[in-house]
Amino acid sequence: MGSLGIAAIGAGLAVIGAGLGIGRIGGSALEAMARQPEIANKLQTVMIIAAALVEGAALFGIVVAFLQG
Repeated sequence: MGSLGIAAIGAGLAVIGAGLGIGRIGGSALEAMARQPEIANKLQTVMIIAAALVEGAALFGIVVAFLQG
């Protein structure tokens, strides 16, 4: 397996990690909204910011993986 193949595996792992992280953020936010519906607007803002941070970390991981390849 060449270095590009290993980079692709690293990029794939970064994407899987981001997907799991965003899924967990969304699930936890829905649980919180179900318990306290009055905080839905504030929670949605925080959830979007957290998801953006997870996506940024995943993008960084993908770039590093391909730079190593």
